[in-house]
Amino acid sequence: MRTLIQRALSRLPFGLLSRVRVWVDGRAVHARHRASDRNLAEAAARLSARCLSGVAAREDWEQRRPVALRQLRSMLGLDPLPERTPLQAQITGTGEYPAYRLEKILFESLPGLYVTANFYLPRNSAGPAPCVVYLNGHWHSLDGAKTGLQDRYLWYPAHGFALLVIDPVGFGEIPGVHPGTNRLDRWHWLSLGYTPAGVEVWNAMRALDWLETRSEVDSARIGVTGISGGGVMTQFLAALDERVAVAVPSCSTYTLGSQAAIGGLIVHQCDCTYYPNVFDLDFPEVLALIAPRPLLILGGRQDLIFPPAGFRAAFQRTRRIYDLLAESGKASDRIRLVESNQGHADPPLFLQAARQWMCQWLKMPNVSEAALQECGPEPEAPAILRCTREIPSRALNACIQDRWIQIPARRPYASPEAWARRRTELADSLRATTFAWFPQGEIPFQTRRRPGGGGYAEILCHFQECVFDSEPGVSVKASLLKPRDRTGPIPLVVWIRGRGEPVAFPDLDEFLPILRTHALAILTPRFSEKPLSGREYARIERTAALTGRSRVSLWAWDVRRTLDWAIRDRNVAPSSISVYGRGEAGIAALYAAFLDPKIGHVILRDPPPSHFEGAPLPMILRHTDIDEVAGALAPRRLTLLTRRKNEFELTRQLYQLQGAPEALRHVASLTEALREGPPGEGLRC
Repeated sequence: MRTLIQRALSRLPFGLLSRVRVWVDGRAVHARHRASDRNLAEAAARLSARCLSGVAAREDWEQRRPVALRQLRSMLGLDPLPERTPLQAQITGTGEYPAYRLEKILFESLPGLYVTANFYLPRNSAGPAPCVVYLNGHWHSLDGAKTGLQDRYLWYPAHGFALLVIDPVGFGEIPGVHPGTNRLDRWHWLSLGYTPAGVEVWNAMRALDWLETRSEVDSARIGVTGISGGGVMTQFLAALDERVAVAVPSCSTYTLGSQAAIGGLIVHQCDCTYYPNVFDLDFPEVLALIAPRPLLILGGRQDLIFPPAGFRAAFQRTRRIYDLLAESGKASDRIRLVESNQGHADPPLFLQAARQWMCQWLKMPNVSEAALQECGPEPEAPAILRCTREIPSRALNACIQDRWIQIPARRPYASPEAWARRRTELADSLRATTFAWFPQGEIPFQTRRRPGGGGYAEILCHFQECVFDSEPGVSVKASLLKPRDRTGPIPLVVWIRGRGEPVAFPDLDEFLPILRTHALAILTPRFSEKPLSGREYARIERTAALTGRSRVSLWAWDVRRTLDWAIRDRNVAPSSISVYGRGEAGIAALYAAFLDPKIGHVILRDPPPSHFEGAPLPMILRHTDIDEVAGALAPRRLTLLTRRKNEFELTRQLYQLQGAPEALRHVASLTEALREGPPGEGLRC
């Protein structure tokens, strides 16, 4: 059938044939793009499907729990926990009301990191009272998020509970930044492994520290609740701090698979909702860390942000852990799911269920069913609840995202042996985190070849376009050009086309001088064949991060697959391979070479000198940066085509330490970079 189609196409007039080919190529590009897109969602779905599947007995969970706890802390930037410095707590104002006493609180969770909160003490408490901590989500107000949801929480102090309501960073009285990647293009947050959830959880932990200083509060009876972003923080806090006796998250429970299935949702979610998932930790496992403490999940059937598919699956998987920890042969009564035919909101059903759950497990026996349905006191004017009149001069809230993650200090290496140990440790740590998702085992290439289509390049050389599988179901395109007048071994250059490079056949002027001496493979990695809008870029990058990936790490894998394909199908000797990329495509080439010794020469045109400037990779800056990885290639050849010659100083030092300063070059053109070809057998023509 294919032969018949090819014969039919060959009889078409040239102009019509060209238009048919463009149409067919366009459809193929979109098909590959959709397949790559689908692959990300499927990877998240597979992760969710296997979440907690290996936990069959209580002993299994006892072994798994400390590992999951450490992984969650790490991804939130809380491993190790920051130092518990003095809180410097102040009561900045008070108010007396019929049902409660109000205190306006200001404390420092870290020096310069301020937290504003309102503390309510009930009038009718006979002794230390149980306390409910309400964690606010994304509520915009100049007086703080704590002012907007009073109808949710004022019921508690009116019925004997102490209540602490905390402002989140960026939505409180003191300015800060919450949505960084989806609104401000701060993609270096991904490279840092920074999420504002880490700051929010830490602030809440320090709030629990402060509550322990209050004699009016029974610190053994503390419940935490919140809706939306506040509900997510409720779950994180309860998972990481066992002082939380009861947790009630509302409209905030999910699985990674359910979130990835709604691609448009990913773009708009705040950064606090997710973590850079380099450990394949799905959200039900976060919830399982709360067990066996009481957990009530509230979910709306019409919630488009945290849909039923997510919170139902999370509940079912988490309940298995609760049942394992319950008395032998009994299902746990400490976990419950309440649904409402509601969107992203707290209906009366949710409020009443939360109150009943808090009363039951925090041992408040004198609250009647009728009282559970009562409305709370009248809300106060927002200005009354304000804790500060002016921002403290030493406040770090607006820049905490730049200080939260501690970057390892750069130290010169005393000897080649010390650097060799560091390089080995670095490779091991990256394989275990940033690149842990790399597929294992044999993946068939499923190569499809198409002759022709190279334009004027076919006059100069043999041209063949190939499509092969990088992952099962994910195809990438590579165009292979070989000199016509060369026989025998010949070196291979792999050019990685990056985002923003032309979709049509590229301008080969840069490569014309080398096509007599080198074969050229032009790799078009996934998500680079068609232009991406800012929204689509954000959706792809954030969806990939759910499974510990990024576009650059996907490209690095595509490069490795291209090399394996070339070696298998084209008989390429490892020492003959050079890889070339511009900008962030060059960084993909760099990491591919760092992890794969088959690459003998890396050529980088205008690479970003640091992940702070581009090419995001999950949590990479906790381990290293671009200039150190570049130095780790020594004694292999590294050529820089960049105008900024004062950069990559560390790279030069490491090449000198390895006794290979001549292997690092700084040149003006690709031709010059390849003038002295690497030794080896090369590509057999």
